[in-house]
Amino acid sequence: MGLLVDGVWQDKWYDTKSTGGRFKRSEAMFRNWVTADGSAGPTGEAGFKAEPGRYHLYVSLACPWAHRTLIFRRLKGLEDMIDLSVVHWLMRENGWTFQDGPGVIQDPLHKAEFMHQVYTAAKSDYSGRVTVPVLWDKKTNTIVSNESADIIRMFNSAFDEVGAKPGDYYPEALREEIGTVNERVYHEINNGVYKSGFATTQGAYEEAVSTLFAALDWVEDRLSDGRAYLMGGDVTEADWRLYTTLVRFDPVYHGHFKTNLKLLIDYPNINAYARRLHTQHGVADVFNLEHAKRHYYESHDMINPTAVVPLGPDVHVADGKAE
Repeated sequence: MGLLVDGVWQDKWYDTKSTGGRFKRSEAMFRNWVTADGSAGPTGEAGFKAEPGRYHLYVSLACPWAHRTLIFRRLKGLEDMIDLSVVHWLMRENGWTFQDGPGVIQDPLHKAEFMHQVYTAAKSDYSGRVTVPVLWDKKTNTIVSNESADIIRMFNSAFDEVGAKPGDYYPEALREEIGTVNERVYHEINNGVYKSGFATTQGAYEEAVSTLFAALDWVEDRLSDGRAYLMGGDVTEADWRLYTTLVRFDPVYHGHFKTNLKLLIDYPNINAYARRLHTQHGVADVFNLEHAKRHYYESHDMINPTAVVPLGPDVHVADGKAE
């Protein structure tokens, strides 16, 4: 994992010394929005109209943040409208790359070898982390957004008038409640596993793990009233945002990030809920367990210097077995 400084790549890990051993995630730098008519969205500039074939999505199959966008691309039937590039699972001194490997889809726009070259194609003096997902506009030749939370909302509604499948995962009546749930899930679960795994002091690790499992207990309790999903009977974006962490929890985070107070299968409500999501609408087809396991265990040599990838566990959300 590295970053660009004034357009020059540097192989540099996160600075946890200045934060008392705590991992602090960088903010997304590109925050424009695709809208139905090209008007400005909540942030950024106008000029990005929803048009079939205009946009290109860069993802990693290992990354839970990029996984969100693949799910919404599938749910909304945007696969023929928004084409795709997939980076290699291994992220070392050059960051995300397009080296050959199973599941990799090369970059047809820039012929990039490294993901950071896509960033400098948009802004030659870019400074910041080089992350996925990235939504690229072929018409203006720039990055629309590298914020997954924004991209899934674009996919949810912006393309409805040009042939997207029906379905609203961010309904007006539930937006306040979705926002409240998203806030806790993001800080304490989605990012909580990273805060646990990337902590560099015992105190920071214990703080993050305790917060993470308190949040999982809260989700388990929320689902204990018989509701199928976080908001009740219908799936919303809040479910998909949580799911991408849950599907990686037992096979990756439990071991690699030391989030091992419990397995997900120890939470009967959460486990059943995650399996319901996994088997919907072809969602299972856009999850790649090999990329997920190999990325974390092979890339983070400060955590797993041998790069040995564990075989187990045998039972997890994506194993296809009955609940």
